[in-house]
Amino acid sequence: MDELDSAIVRQLQEDARQTNRDIARKVGIAPSTCLERIRLLRERGVIRGYHADIDLPSLNRGVRALVTAQVRPLSRAVIDSFQRSIAELPEVLSVYVTAGNDDFLIEVTTPDIDALHAFLTDRLALRREIVGFRTSIVFRHLRKTMLEPLP
Repeated sequence: MDELDSAIVRQLQEDARQTNRDIARKVGIAPSTCLERIRLLRERGVIRGYHADIDLPSLNRGVRALVTAQVRPLSRAVIDSFQRSIAELPEVLSVYVTAGNDDFLIEVTTPDIDALHAFLTDRLALRREIVGFRTSIVFRHLRKTMLEPLP
């Protein structure tokens, strides 16, 4: 990643719907050069896709929680299977495999507290591989949408 690639990525993070011509103008290069740079960024996996940032309450997902879970036996097969199956649940936004006291961090959204309680008791607590979990309700969430390369 050179400075030009970083400038293009910054423009895409700011507004991925802007035209190639607009991005090229803002970073000071020809549109054909910009198009080629973006193509190469996609091929290298720097740009993995484009998405819409959706307001969760608009989709009846007004409650957000972070659930940490411990699984046993701690093996690659159990970890991989649990991660895949939990990620398929409609309430789950993200699944992280972690180190430390907890094996997983699961980001969950539900319509309300009762639905969160049902998810925890009916979906998580019944799983054989889970030996414990803790839940933290998220009151506010701030996510950076502009990332710069670190030195």
